[in-house]
Amino acid sequence: MRNLLESVPIFAGLTEKALDLLFNEGNDYAFGDKEVIFREGDPDDMIFVIQSGNVRICRKFGEPDEVELAVLNPRELFGETCLLETLAHTATAHAVGPTILFSISGRTFHHLFKQMPGQYGILILNIARDLSRRLRQLDDRYMLSRRQNSAGIGQSERDLARY
Repeated sequence: MRNLLESVPIFAGLTEKALDLLFNEGNDYAFGDKEVIFREGDPDDMIFVIQSGNVRICRKFGEPDEVELAVLNPRELFGETCLLETLAHTATAHAVGPTILFSISGRTFHHLFKQMPGQYGILILNIARDLSRRLRQLDDRYMLSRRQNSAGIGQSERDLARY
């Protein structure tokens, strides 16, 4: 299990002692295909790392206007925004196929902060970098979508002008 943590970028640079604390206080959870891990609006304070399987993140789960935000793979994490903001989840996460997760609670992060503040600082900086990377990717997808929509609308208007 510690190998899993060592392979996830947000844990890069942490000492063996810090990784041991996170590992020893973490928990494993197994989910079946399509089983909900958490729902949009649920309170929580855990980060989840995917050991095996996949996790789909979406808004408006089960509604006609459901929007898929991401499908995550092994060694990726999710749930970190609730840990940092102490607000409810902004999306629903559910398993895609049999999935095993490793969770780290807010209480464990607090223990790391109290016992090894320097290690806690490294972890928070790594999380901030990961969130920044994801935001940049989302911005890129948004801009690509806008360009494609603009090109499509402009083309339709040109097509209509011919008639």
